[in-house]
Parts: sequence; structure tokens; C-alpha cells
Amino acid sequence: MLRRLTRRSARTQARWQGGARRPGRLFVVAAALSSLLMACDGGAGSAAGADVAAGASGSAASARDASVQSNSRAAQGVKLMKIAAPAQGGQTRAEVYAQVRRMTVLGKQMFFDPSLSGSGKMSCASCHSPDHAFTPANALDVQLGGADMHRQGMRAVPTLKYLQAVPAFAEHYHDSDDEGDESVDAGPTGGLTWDGRVDRGSDQARIPLLSNFEMASSPKKVAAAVRAAPYAGAFREAFGADVLNDDDATFKAVLKSLETFEQSPEVFYPYTSKYDAYLSGKATLAAAELRGLQLFNDEKKGNCASCHISQRAKDGSPPQFSDFGLIAVGVPRNRALAVNRDPRFYDLGACGPERTDLGHRAEFCGLFRTPTLRNVVLKKTFFHNGVYHSLEDVLRFYARRDTNPEEFYPVVKGKVQKFDDLPRRYWVNLNTDPPFDRKPGDEPVFNDAEIKDVMAFLDTLTDGWHPGAH
Repeated sequence: MLRRLTRRSARTQARWQGGARRPGRLFVVAAALSSLLMACDGGAGSAAGADVAAGASGSAASARDASVQSNSRAAQGVKLMKIAAPAQGGQTRAEVYAQVRRMTVLGKQMFFDPSLSGSGKMSCASCHSPDHAFTPANALDVQLGGADMHRQGMRAVPTLKYLQAVPAFAEHYHDSDDEGDESVDAGPTGGLTWDGRVDRGSDQARIPLLSNFEMASSPKKVAAAVRAAPYAGAFREAFGADVLNDDDATFKAVLKSLETFEQSPEVFYPYTSKYDAYLSGKATLAAAELRGLQLFNDEKKGNCASCHISQRAKDGSPPQFSDFGLIAVGVPRNRALAVNRDPRFYDLGACGPERTDLGHRAEFCGLFRTPTLRNVVLKKTFFHNGVYHSLEDVLRFYARRDTNPEEFYPVVKGKVQKFDDLPRRYWVNLNTDPPFDRKPGDEPVFNDAEIKDVMAFLDTLTDGWHPGAH
């Protein structure tokens, strides 16, 4: 089966050779700038000025050393776009950067602006708190939204941090030759959402804005809110004097601005954790943290690094703590979700219901994208259905899913109803690599002390560490 080709611990070292995908799978800025400056055309103030010309993400410098990264952030980590240019010719490099700065500022303002929502009470930041690694500040299983702010969603809100390296969705993903073994088929990989259905930040931003159980807005409502906003003048300056005359052009510019803000390296991918400092030789891990790292990497124990890559790539870039693959791990059904009151309903991830293009493909059912573990200790809700609310519970599930299934799944007439959130016909898609290769009666892959050590290690992945921190 397709899923069986995607997680092979024995092949992990051959594939990664001790590394992860670099955060520069997108275009390097210097090359993108050259392309952009050549491609910029006339038409200041036209709606076409908001169309995408090239995607760019800060990679090379930010991937190697914090000092080099900080000196080059101005030239990295943004989605460069085809923008309004003087009729007589293209833009200068300085004009391009100035435009990016304008869009970044606008994107930040709109990220925190609840007036863009249908209720007028919900902003992007309502679910993506900067203080919680751009995940929710509360511990709800899923968030409430809609026009009345009482509609329950169906999936937990993922982080917006460290998405710059996520590749476009592919059914059969192959790494480039400087990142891993190109000959290895990594299976379904990529996309920015739980089910991998969109690849660009602007397309991702569109989803919550228009969802009837999230921000519940429309292009027309968003455009009206921007016209009335205190930043309307800055919006015209960035996208042209006539941009607000057209709802669709305004909405498209809003999405591009949000995308640009969410590519700000100092905010969304700073690489300032203790573990980053450790990899650079600037920090020492405590004994418990080192033990946790060893358990995390050990293919016969946690085997976490087979999906959450923990070492540098061959090009020296820092690990993303995700291979961005789509995988089925059989988490328990969350019966607190309104959608699950219908026993016939199943959230099957890549094969639906939110994603529709793979609905006829049984091999994709139950698969969800592997999230990054960076800043994971700041989260309050885990897995796509928000069924767990502590990192300890998550690790216990991984350690004991197959040795003690009665701890996680319903027991009916003495029989464990294992994998109760996935129809039996799709069980063939479930991951069975370590630690999911055990059976009842076996020793769990982690004991309680080892779980605490792994948690200590995961705490080193939190951004904002400095030498004086504990």
C-alpha cells in the first residue's frame, strides 16, 4: 500500500543521511528578486498588481547560523509577488523590498483585525495566538466561530510557525539531491493544512476567512471592512489607488498581505530554541534532555525522528521536526465534537470531507499531515481532532497504543473498539512502524520516566531561549 512506502525507519538514514528538509525548498531570494525585477511590468494601481509572480522563502542564511540569519532577514522569508510598477519600466530592488515591507505591515494589521470576520469579533489571532506559537490560547478541542461565534469547528487549529519549508502537496514526494536520497518515494507529502489541500499561504488564509464555522466572512464583507479600516490609505498606497473599488481585487490583496506577514522570519521561523543553540555549539543539553533526545531518535524506542526529523540536513540547514508527510496513526474518536454525534461521520483527512479531490482514493483515507514539533510544549490541544490536551497524554498514546489499547479506545462487552475513528476498511493505511509495532502483553515503548525525559527534550524546541534561561 502507498502508506507503507512512506515510513521506513531502516531507510530513514539513507533518505536523510542525518538531516531534514532544508527550510529553503522554495526559491532563494536573490534568484527570486532577479526574476521578479525582470518580470515586473507596467500598470500601477491595477488589480493585476496583486497577482503572484514568484514564491520566495528565506532559507540559505537562516538555515545555517543565527548571526548570519539575523543579518540577512531583510532579504529573506517573504513571498515575493508581482506588484504595481511604474509604466516606464520595472522596479528597482529597493522598491521591491519597500513593497514587501508595506504588505508585511498591512498583513500584520489585518491578522489582528476582527472586523474582517462576519461576526466582527474574530481575527486570525483569535485562533493563532503569538504567545502560543500561533496556536489557540485556550484548551478547547476545536475553536468556536461563525456569524454568532457559537459554531464548533471539526479540527484543532494547527500552528502557523515553521511552514516556510512545507513543500507543495505531492502523492509521491522525492527529495532533492542535496537534501536526501532522491530515489526514495516518501509517499504523500506536503500542503499547508491538516489534509494538505492548499500549498500557498494566501490560499490557506482564504479558508478560515470564508468558512461558515470560522470567520464566516465573504470577499464583499472583507473589502467593506478594509475600506472602513484605519489602514485603508496604506492599503491603497501598497496596491494602487483603485484597488478598493473592486471587491475581488481587495480580497486578493488581503490574502497576499496575510501570506507575506506569515513569512516574516523573525516572527514565524526564528530558529531561536535551545536545541538550535545546541546544534550550533552554543548550548549544552541537560542530562534529562539528552536522554530524551536519544529516546526520540532511537529507532527501536520512540522512533519519533523518522517523521519528526531532528538533525541537520546535508546542506547544514536546521531540522524542521517534521517530514511533512501525511500519515494515519489511529487517534481515538473525539466524541465531544458536534460532527461526531453522527456515528456515520468520519473525518478522513486527505480523502475528505474538507478535501475533495482525493475522495475516491481509499489509500488516502485517515491520513493527516505530520505537524512540526517546534514549540510543541506551548500547545494546549493535540492531534487533528483535539482529543488530547497534554503532551504527556500524547506520548503515552504513542507508547501504549498497541500494548494497552483499552486505555484509549472504548471497551464494549470486554472487547476493545480499537481505531474507533477510522472505518475498518481503511485500517490498512495505519502506520505500523515503531513504536506502533507492538501487541498487547509487550512492554510499552516508554515507561513513565522515559516519557518525562522526552518531554524535557521537547521543551528545548521552544523559541526564545537565551543563555541565561533554564
